Amino acid sequence: MTVSTAAVARGANADFTIEQIEVAAPRAGEVRVAIAGVGLCHTDLVFRDQVETFAKPAVLGHEGAGVIEAVGEGVEGLAVGDKVMLGFSSCGGCPRCDEHLPSYCNLFVPLNYAGLRLEDGSTAYSKGDERMSSHFFGQSSFSALAITRARNVVKVPEGVTVPLEYLGTLGCGFQTGAGAVLRSMDAQEGSSLVVFGGGPVGLSAVMAGVIRKCSTIILVEPVAARREIALEFGATHVIDPKAVDDLGGAIRAILPLGVDSALDTTGVVPVIEAGLGALAPHGVIGLVGVPHQPDAAITVNITALMTPGLRIIGIIEGDSEPQDFIPELLAYHAQGKFPFDRLIKTFPLAEINEAIAAQSRGECIKVVLVP
Repeated sequence: MTVSTAAVARGANADFTIEQIEVAAPRAGEVRVAIAGVGLCHTDLVFRDQVETFAKPAVLGHEGAGVIEAVGEGVEGLAVGDKVMLGFSSCGGCPRCDEHLPSYCNLFVPLNYAGLRLEDGSTAYSKGDERMSSHFFGQSSFSALAITRARNVVKVPEGVTVPLEYLGTLGCGFQTGAGAVLRSMDAQEGSSLVVFGGGPVGLSAVMAGVIRKCSTIILVEPVAARREIALEFGATHVIDPKAVDDLGGAIRAILPLGVDSALDTTGVVPVIEAGLGALAPHGVIGLVGVPHQPDAAITVNITALMTPGLRIIGIIEGDSEPQDFIPELLAYHAQGKFPFDRLIKTFPLAEINEAIAAQSRGECIKVVLVP
């Protein structure tokens, strides 16, 4: 066992506690990574506060980056000292993995959400005799040391100038927003795009719309500073939803024939329904926002959906293959087309609760925690 400092979730809606935990040696197919930085994502809070089946105490965190310090048996292509980014877990052998769609892996849910190793039910973390859930999104990186499956690891390409502690954010939020536009919905040059929510996922979707040369890019976001940065990134229009009575009508005022692609990052039912109502014929709305109520549902008129050929798709991780897509995003960054690092503010891991509060108040867009 190796001792590490970690932010531990001990109960729903309770602050994280900073504790010393024991981290086991990596097993076959695993590596241990010294974490340089880990992004804070809304999904971490969802699993702390809303998912009762995720056993507590637990170490969450799923946007880690760092340096490999130990390698388990059978791991190939990775070595101690490699700089790496950590992504989600997938089996690598099911039909969807074979189609380079690992976020729809047949084992995605247990591999990422069970909080343990599927092989034997063990966890990588403990505190004395107390068991702690690990392997959240295959990594549980709210810890100075993290155990992850080698398949989750993406090596940092040569020549990358972004600080290592920032790079883990590409493992979930930023690749979700960008992938939704570039892969899931495959927005075409000259098409129109509306994005609901100007957090990390939404703003990465705006950047992706610019990369894809969409002719009209609309961001719907109540925080003025986020609307301003969207315009700096290349959005053609912004809407403050608090300033309009009819959100769908406000979109139609810009695009009378409707919008080709819409992305919801909010999980708010009326917002999703407004986006659906603003679609052009054969338009598509992608859903990535996690609703606050697990049983949240939208109402769809079947005829109104079928006649114009509208499409609703759920999106996980932007349909990305991390080994290919994360280096692609870094290449866009090097070209000045994906400045995700401009959205990041760092906090010490020990200040995780203060960071959550600051992000909730809109004082920062993307938090990175540094052990």
